[in-house]
Amino acid sequence: MYADLKWKDIKFQIGDKIFLKVLRFGRKRKLSPRFIGLYEILERIGHVAYRLTLPPELEKIQNVFHVSMLCRYNSDLSHPDLSYNEEPVRILAWEVTELRNKSVSLVKVLWHRHGIKEATWEIEKSMKSQYTNLFSSKNFEDEISFRVI
Repeated sequence: MYADLKWKDIKFQIGDKIFLKVLRFGRKRKLSPRFIGLYEILERIGHVAYRLTLPPELEKIQNVFHVSMLCRYNSDLSHPDLSYNEEPVRILAWEVTELRNKSVSLVKVLWHRHGIKEATWEIEKSMKSQYTNLFSSKNFEDEISFRVI
């Protein structure tokens, strides 16, 4: 007989605060959030489902969710159990994209915990404002002058 060795009996109490796992439809960005909100459990339905209090903007979706869609909120942590902040490691490439009446400077960013294949193109201006340390290194300046020539 086979058994799932990683199986855990997850139970929540009425009134617990939890995050809801998001199913990402449409455009799937690599760094888009996987958990949303901080919702309260209203009641337990059966052995593996819970009814949540949802805000008015989510009133069109069901408010009963399987336990696998929920993530416990730990008040001593600022993030849910399975999420973390992404930090850029380095700039891989630089490019200017021409739109109809303006040009946008983009940088290809290598992120911590991700490989080169998962690097993303980001707007240079917003990356400079958030991560000034990436643009102060000599390596990046050499790469820009090499790519512009």
